[in-house]
Amino acid sequence: MADQERYIRYREDSKVLAAIGKHVAAQAGRITVRLPRAVAEAAVEAWGRDELDRPGEETHEQYALRDQAAELALIGLAISERGRWEGDEVVIDLDIDSAGAASRASR
Repeated sequence: MADQERYIRYREDSKVLAAIGKHVAAQAGRITVRLPRAVAEAAVEAWGRDELDRPGEETHEQYALRDQAAELALIGLAISERGRWEGDEVVIDLDIDSAGAASRASR
């Protein structure tokens, strides 16, 4: 029974986190970042890949890796559409969700 109560509390915590996220998204929108050419080009390359096969059954780790690859591809799309190349860097206004995904992946 204690586990059920704990997960009920976690569900409520999740709702509070989501409420905070709405406020953050409304205030932050996009953030301007500079990326080195090599990682920017790798992100654009990820966007350009075609992966038409549906994944089969995945472990949690495999799902997380695929999710991160999808986030990278979306950053590549953003770079393709609105990135400004300045020498060996690209300057891009990233959606707060994409910036957050990249930040979490770095941990």
